[in-house]
Amino acid sequence: MRAHFRAAVALAVGLCTLASSSQAEPARHSPHVPTYSVVERIAAADGGWDFAHVDAATGMLYVARSNGVTQIDLASRKPTQFHVEAHRGHQVLTLNSGRELFETDGETGLGRFINTADGAVLAEVETGKKPDAAFIDPASGKIAVMNAGDGTVALLDPATRSLAGKIDVGGALEFGVADGRGGAFINIEDANAIARIDLVHARKTGTIALPGCEGPTGLALVAHGTRLITACANQVALVLDAASGRVLARLAIGKDPDAVLADDARGFAFIPCGGSGELIQIAVANPARIHVVARIATQVGAKTGAIDPRDGRIYLPTATLAAPDPGAKRGKPVPGSFTILVVAAH
Repeated sequence: MRAHFRAAVALAVGLCTLASSSQAEPARHSPHVPTYSVVERIAAADGGWDFAHVDAATGMLYVARSNGVTQIDLASRKPTQFHVEAHRGHQVLTLNSGRELFETDGETGLGRFINTADGAVLAEVETGKKPDAAFIDPASGKIAVMNAGDGTVALLDPATRSLAGKIDVGGALEFGVADGRGGAFINIEDANAIARIDLVHARKTGTIALPGCEGPTGLALVAHGTRLITACANQVALVLDAASGRVLARLAIGKDPDAVLADDARGFAFIPCGGSGELIQIAVANPARIHVVARIATQVGAKTGAIDPRDGRIYLPTATLAAPDPGAKRGKPVPGSFTILVVAAH
């Protein structure tokens, strides 16, 4: 009993040390830290929203919506009404130099391949129950789909538009990220953990515990693949060593985060926090000192987004939210209020 008590005290002291050492922020207007703010808003059709994606090859922004996929030409700022219908769309990715779109359809359990030129559905693949986040593995070219409803990861071959395998992970799967070498990390929201996945052999290889993190959602690899940042529902983000899984820092963030947006080219990561209406800017250029540098005012509801790799601009879908119904986590969007916030450095 005493040994367990001493271990618990040591862990608590360690976490407190991490928390206190990681919150120091440099001056807000340091010449080395660009100032970001909302510089524009792009209105689009009403409806719920989830993940967004910028295709640098075509200059298009795609947003997965509850009832469709919105496409916005970033040069003209002109949105489509809905590029293609969806049934609780969650993820959008582009394939074949932007000629194809892949979308996860939460209600139907389908991963859908779509022609970006005209919105025609090219193929539909059953992935599992409630497909949510997805990513492309650069090592194999396969698409990994996190099925939040049954705890599996579906592997799809985009060349044949077919199911290539499944991995039984277990739990409520959230965002995942490939390591570029045939492996991946996936947040398990109800286990407060990260699963290690071998995509080549289609198997789970381990679990990383997330002490002090409740309900991990967004996840990204930063610092050239050496560090993981996971966003947690209890207003913290953990920084981990990607190789060992060791927690290196604990960062204070806002309410209701649902993504971690990585911009290694500019040395930052961003966590949109929809519950508090802020975007947390994190310096990641130095893997030994990943820390919060700014809290950027955005809008309540802006909890996901995408970065344009060409210029570093950040696009955050949101809407004005009505007061939540009793027992609901958040309010419903007010008609006519859906918009894309454009956040830029200046």
